[in-house]
Amino acid sequence: MKYTNELRVYYADTDSYGVVWHGAYLRWLEAARVEFTDKILGIDLKKLMEEGILLPLVELNIKYKQAAKLDDRLILETEIAEMRPSAIIFKQTLKNKDTGTVNIVGTVTCVAVDTKKNKMFRRLPEIFTKAYCDITAAV
Repeated sequence: MKYTNELRVYYADTDSYGVVWHGAYLRWLEAARVEFTDKILGIDLKKLMEEGILLPLVELNIKYKQAAKLDDRLILETEIAEMRPSAIIFKQTLKNKDTGTVNIVGTVTCVAVDTKKNKMFRRLPEIFTKAYCDITAAV
């Protein structure tokens, strides 16, 4: 299941040439993963943090295909590419809303960390695997 959100490129997202600065993409990708986790999986990351569970990024791969520019309207699609026993791999694709041109394709690997023990969970907590099973069964 995909989560889609729309973005608009503002001056703060660009360099002096009106081209999106690479760091802006990272903010957009993170925001979309948080929204996906909340709206699709039904998991509140802040509540999990209060329970001692974090979901940090451990690997990030981005392929830059076409630069986004000032005032572009974009669509960012987020989905789970793979659910491993100890990690979630998200696939994220950013496209120009008007032309369909792909700007970037990224994969992001996140693991669950137990803040009480300061260790990575060997297996994802059940809340993640159950939510994933629920959304895949619904499709």
